[in-house]
Amino acid sequence: MRTLISTAFISLDGVVEAPGGEPGYRNAGWTFKDIAFLPEAFDIKAREQEEATAMLMGRTSYEAFSPVWPDMPDFAGYKVMPKYVVSTSLTEADLVSNWGETTILRSLDEIAALKKTEGGPIIVHGSAALNQSLSDADLIDRYHLLVFPLLLGAGKRLFSTTDKDTQKLRLVEHAVYANGLQKSVFDVVL
Repeated sequence: MRTLISTAFISLDGVVEAPGGEPGYRNAGWTFKDIAFLPEAFDIKAREQEEATAMLMGRTSYEAFSPVWPDMPDFAGYKVMPKYVVSTSLTEADLVSNWGETTILRSLDEIAALKKTEGGPIIVHGSAALNQSLSDADLIDRYHLLVFPLLLGAGKRLFSTTDKDTQKLRLVEHAVYANGLQKSVFDVVL
């Protein structure tokens, strides 16, 4: 079974909305504000491109990333790998043509079936609502979190507020950086 990895820039209070500056959120671009850039804190992002064999995202994240990421050298590794977009409204005509193979999935059942195929890890970028649904369905196997020393208050959150049984995590990698960022990699314990 393939490993499904949720990766996120996240504030200390759990907000993941618009870290790169996507419009419509009052704190958009919060990863770039008042925090010194330290390359070593972001090494995990390069490693994700090397280790992942496919990318999964929701419609909103696809619509934000697809006009920009295909031509960015920093994301060249993602251009060549298969991408899966979870949406009930997108059609093939809505997909960009310069970002490689992209498949639309319509349900959590299709994601569960994808996990049962041959291949390496599948990485999930952005996609707050999708992450919550995946977590509630016990489909996430690992979290890669870069925790920023910020309290953003309102905003889309990574973790579901569904009243469900405790989900245990095992810390498998961590680091703290001079700029206050914390890297935490957790395996989901079933």
